[in-house]
Amino acid sequence: HNFVVKGGFMKLKTVLKYFVALPASIYLLVFLLISEDLNDRRPILSLFKILQNDTSLRVIDSSLTDPTEAPKGSITNNPNKNVYFGDLHVHTKYSFDAYVFGVTGTPDDAYRYAKGATVKHPLGYDLKLREPLDFYAVTDHGFFMGMIESYADTSSKISKKDFTKPFHNLNADVSTNTADENLDTFAARTALFSDVIASTINMPHFDLHPKVMAAYLTRNVQLALKSFDYKTHLSAWSDMARAAEEHNDPGNFTTFLAYEYTTSTEVEGGNLHRNVIFEGSKRPLRPYTRIDSLNPEDLWSWMDKLRERGVDSIAIPHNGNGSNSNMFEMETFRGGPISQNYSAKRMRNEPLVEVTQVKGTSETHPLLSPDDEWADFEIMDVRVGSRPPTYSLPQAGYVRDAYLRGLTLDWFSQGNPYKFGLIGSTDTHVLGGSFDESNYWSKVGILDGTPESRGTIPLTPERVKTVTDGLIAANQPVLLIDREQGTYMDVGFDQWGASGLAAVWAEENTRESIFKAFRNKETYATSGSRIKLRFFAGYDLDAVDLDSSNLISEAYAKGSPMGSDINNNNDMNPHFLVWAVKGKHGAPLQRVQIVKGWIDTNSGRPKEMVFDVVCSDGLAVDPITHRCPDNNAKVDINTCKISDNVGAVELKAKWQDPKFNPKDSAFYYVRVLENPTCRWSTWDAIKAGYKPRKDLHATIQERAWSSPIWYVPEDSGIDTIPLTGTSGTLNFVD
Repeated sequence: HNFVVKGGFMKLKTVLKYFVALPASIYLLVFLLISEDLNDRRPILSLFKILQNDTSLRVIDSSLTDPTEAPKGSITNNPNKNVYFGDLHVHTKYSFDAYVFGVTGTPDDAYRYAKGATVKHPLGYDLKLREPLDFYAVTDHGFFMGMIESYADTSSKISKKDFTKPFHNLNADVSTNTADENLDTFAARTALFSDVIASTINMPHFDLHPKVMAAYLTRNVQLALKSFDYKTHLSAWSDMARAAEEHNDPGNFTTFLAYEYTTSTEVEGGNLHRNVIFEGSKRPLRPYTRIDSLNPEDLWSWMDKLRERGVDSIAIPHNGNGSNSNMFEMETFRGGPISQNYSAKRMRNEPLVEVTQVKGTSETHPLLSPDDEWADFEIMDVRVGSRPPTYSLPQAGYVRDAYLRGLTLDWFSQGNPYKFGLIGSTDTHVLGGSFDESNYWSKVGILDGTPESRGTIPLTPERVKTVTDGLIAANQPVLLIDREQGTYMDVGFDQWGASGLAAVWAEENTRESIFKAFRNKETYATSGSRIKLRFFAGYDLDAVDLDSSNLISEAYAKGSPMGSDINNNNDMNPHFLVWAVKGKHGAPLQRVQIVKGWIDTNSGRPKEMVFDVVCSDGLAVDPITHRCPDNNAKVDINTCKISDNVGAVELKAKWQDPKFNPKDSAFYYVRVLENPTCRWSTWDAIKAGYKPRKDLHATIQERAWSSPIWYVPEDSGIDTIPLTGTSGTLNFVD
């Protein structure tokens, strides 16, 4: 009897061993296959990939379920198109950095602000636009979207983990604190942004953890991180979609579901950020982020796959000025040659670039355009987010240089990956931008919400001590600078600006019409003023009457608008038509310029030139220097009062290129300059009873930049011959 019992027990034990060992063996085998796959050692293991399901390609329709919930608006269609102003770069509490900066406002708050409502700055004062905007997109970082707020909420599940303790109740008292109490948190918040977030994010589960397998099978790398909560992430993304749908009011106010793809180079921290803007209500289950891939080319592949599933989108790069020569390179992300397919893919997904925003303007740089007297405009010359502020090389970081690089690549039969239009936006992290030099609040909440923290008026001795002690305690660089009137913050905020706006020409204020304008590049950028700008080119525009009531319809009929190509026509010199009107709150216009860039067809040498084409106050362009005489517009730096009765309400002209060569590929874009006005830093100083810092620009000239018109010559039929052989042998097509 004992023998039978013992034998039965042994069999049961053996069976139990199999029950335990078999799943464990399968589990280990799966991880072995995953390891082989990830390390590219898979002669037959690619079949294992059929088990993967990419959650970033799962499409969700965010349309309002009840059609009666959708706002009803009257839609007026104008075939000659209306100008609409908006902002396509806005952050709320769901962005990891914005929450650290003290921002607790929601996407709903941001859309209400854009429509004219008052919202609160983290330091307690009111933010309100002088006039509402026409379209808006909340673009919170896809990377760790919604996560920091969840860390701070001590009732959340993830807040129970030790690594979240530095974030607990981070903004609980912001709304009730005094401004000084919130400013006292400057050093701690700087440390959270610079060090703690980076160390927190880089915390993967151990290799055999079930979430690592889930990350592989769903192609969602974030799941393998201890610091990531998927439900929180999806909830934030879903709330952004809901807000965009509820605030979209066709005919009156347009919203776009969007997010920021926040990537950079792997070594030196060169900025490669893009905002991804979706055309309609359909969206991916989750955004594609830098955790999926640092390579923007992978982002474009993802966008192409979504497009095949009926979800169109565009990506808009920004802050090339902070990319350390990486935004507009002459090679791919991995160092390969640019091909025609690469160029087509980039332009299919990135038809626009954000040329101006709070963190500087990326049109051109004095080192790149030494003959351009207006090149030094709101330049931020450091890498984005660097501590201490670290110099960013200008080459391949500014759009004029990129346009020339694109022509060069095209001359070499590699296609033109830089044939993009222009917009401006803000990159505000406090729900909305000011667009107003005289009422400026910068962008990062508690960190730069006062003139003292921006470095435009000196710190009190008490604040110097508080800041110094706090930064040392937080192991952060003490960034202070002594000037004539005292000790100032020297964080780099003094290089930022009250910019910018996206402007589009569209038939109506709807998603479909405005997104079509994005695709067609019939867009332009302003530094904050609502300048109205038209730009056309064609071979029959000389017959158009500038004073005709049908001017615009004739211009569309006989020419092509900004963002277009004009092809060679029997070697004729095309005419250009430009029309600029000052904004309601802007200064009078001083001049309109056309910036030309071209490639010498014989040598491939890139060249550029700036032409004044129409001057204010009845002044005439000098035919030798191609410059308007000074209109003597002045600014009283003590009061910021500008000259009366100087400048123009509108400037209009037709123009031909005096340097035109029908064989040279070229681009032309318009730059409109207002009369000088006080810069925000000057306003900060005089309102506080100080003199403006001598090492900062006292005045600026607000401006607008059109998208280019490209002139395309006939194909010369001549092959370029590099040292390695003909261009054909380099396979520039694939």
